[in-house]
Amino acid sequence: MKDQLEKIKKQTLETLAIVGDLSALNELRVKVLGKSGELTAILRGMRDVAPEDRPVVGALVNEVRSAIEEAISAKEKAFKDAALAAKLASESVDVTLPALEIKAGAPNILEKTIEEVEEVFMSMGYDVVDGPEIEQDHFNFELLNIPKGHPARDAQDTFYIEDEKMLLRSQTSPVQARTMLAAGGDKPIRMICPGKTYRRDADDATHSHQFMQIEGLLVDKNISLANLKATFDVVAKKLFGENCQTRFRPSYYQFTEPSVETDVSCFVCKGKGCSLCKNTGWLTISGAGMVHPNVLRNCGYDPNVWSGFAFGFGAERCAMLKYGISDIRKFYMTDLRESANFDRRED
Repeated sequence: MKDQLEKIKKQTLETLAIVGDLSALNELRVKVLGKSGELTAILRGMRDVAPEDRPVVGALVNEVRSAIEEAISAKEKAFKDAALAAKLASESVDVTLPALEIKAGAPNILEKTIEEVEEVFMSMGYDVVDGPEIEQDHFNFELLNIPKGHPARDAQDTFYIEDEKMLLRSQTSPVQARTMLAAGGDKPIRMICPGKTYRRDADDATHSHQFMQIEGLLVDKNISLANLKATFDVVAKKLFGENCQTRFRPSYYQFTEPSVETDVSCFVCKGKGCSLCKNTGWLTISGAGMVHPNVLRNCGYDPNVWSGFAFGFGAERCAMLKYGISDIRKFYMTDLRESANFDRRED
């Protein structure tokens, strides 16, 4: 058996010297060390060796096996090192070549518009407040003077999550309600709350089920529509230019009384009438009004002492009007050719 082991070792090492690739190396490993290999067959025959000779034969078998395994491992490493060296040589990079141009994206025009609005209001002492997008019906409707079964809910049909108690907020007004409740009914409030809102607009191809809304609230003593008009004038001129004119039109909202539609003069035709403003000379930007007494009362404020105004507009609509964007889907595209149109410095 000793001679047989020496023969296997010699033949294996001789064959190993001429093996040319990993495939042939694996075949040799299986032939010698596999389950049906030559060395494995000898190990199975150990039961026929005399008990007194087994330690010597076992040690010799292990010695031969270790020698063969080490030789195969060394050969395998040599093959892999050679393959890696060849790959590195073929994929080498000439660092002296000019760099490839990497196109940089532009700020998302919707986020840019929201930040611009935030800066205007912060300059007037307003806080930017955030709130949950998954909201309770109590905050989204009931505190805002829209009880269950009220027809005003139809225009804000949203996505309900749990037995109509939890929903995706249809407006950012719940943030206003939460802010008033947190103030305890005895502190003035100046705040805006930009964020995502959700409504079911499956039957209207011109709307999106999700859009960005910017709402604002001011609560203090002796507040009137004049304060709202002055605030709206400042914001409109900052967004659309110093020559922008503004006006109010009577409207109706369940959470404000009186309620108004806020318009700006068309910045394309300068009020003369065109296709953008539908020949009216005016563009509607937002809805607003004085906070309804019921809303103040629901949120802990005495309407006989406190008053305030609220407003809200869609950030997408504002950006579309300002930048001449015709398709709301462009706000959510990652096409650099689209975003590059707005990557410019503005005066």
